[in-house]
Amino acid sequence: MLIPPLDPTEHRSTVVVITGGWSRERDRALLSGRTVCEALDEMGVKTRVIDLSGPWEDMLDSLAEGEKAFLAIAGRGAEDGRLQGLLETLGVPYTGSGVLASAVGMNKVHAKTLVSAAGVRVPVGTRIEPRVLPDGETARIISALGLPAILKPVSEGGSIGIQVVTSMESLTSALTHIGDEEMMAEAFHPGRAVSIGVLEDRAGAVHVLPPLEAVTPNGIYSYAAKRGTADCDYYCPARVSPTTLDDLRCQAVAAHRALHCHSYSRHDFVVGDDGLAWWLEVNTLPGLSRNGNLARMAQAEGISYEQLLTHILRGADVDRRARP
Repeated sequence: MLIPPLDPTEHRSTVVVITGGWSRERDRALLSGRTVCEALDEMGVKTRVIDLSGPWEDMLDSLAEGEKAFLAIAGRGAEDGRLQGLLETLGVPYTGSGVLASAVGMNKVHAKTLVSAAGVRVPVGTRIEPRVLPDGETARIISALGLPAILKPVSEGGSIGIQVVTSMESLTSALTHIGDEEMMAEAFHPGRAVSIGVLEDRAGAVHVLPPLEAVTPNGIYSYAAKRGTADCDYYCPARVSPTTLDDLRCQAVAAHRALHCHSYSRHDFVVGDDGLAWWLEVNTLPGLSRNGNLARMAQAEGISYEQLLTHILRGADVDRRARP
């Protein structure tokens, strides 16, 4: 994919980097924000950093003075369409996907429904009904999915809150301690964790990056592994057959388009020993540290970190008010 170098004249005024926030992915967002700002400054782009959890008056003042917003942030309140809706209301161009893709992509139940309708292979899942007594919900989930199964929050990223249950007792115990959080259960497919990035240019043409395989001791690509606080080995390109590679590419593009993602997205899969790839979720605002998954995949394609940021920044030039 050809990404021409950034011309300083493309950005004569300040780019506002929005980071932080109040979600459980705040630390990941802050890391992305720092790295993005350092790189943009070195590229000659004047930046101003805003923490989404700070005073609203400061953010509105900064956005009024800036040229566009670079979203180096993740999680609830930022990756779920609310921030995107605010920016569109204010008329501020921003990076990443629009309101629809962000809102639907953050909700795993709705996202799976849409991508499955587009022919993407997804694990069987069900929303957990918190008002049903644990014993009754345990029986329903086992009947629908079998065991083992995975429990996960409906609207969290970064593999936050996932747990594997292997028995009726562990499932009942987990259901008892769910609380008020909206949760879902999903059939467990053992295999390798593989992520694949999709870059889309302003004309709508897509380019698929080499897939990244993450190997952890317990086989679960957890939040700790994604944050670098747990053992994890990476292989890029992933160690998959040509047939599986083609399947991953097709499914990632189909999911990107079905969800109306814009400019870039990252898709997480599990690949079984039989080579079948199962789509798990989309990241409409994936982490943007230099050692993050998207940057690793871009580097394997010969796309530098600076080129990746250039592509993302240019994606803000499309008026999303007329698009999803």
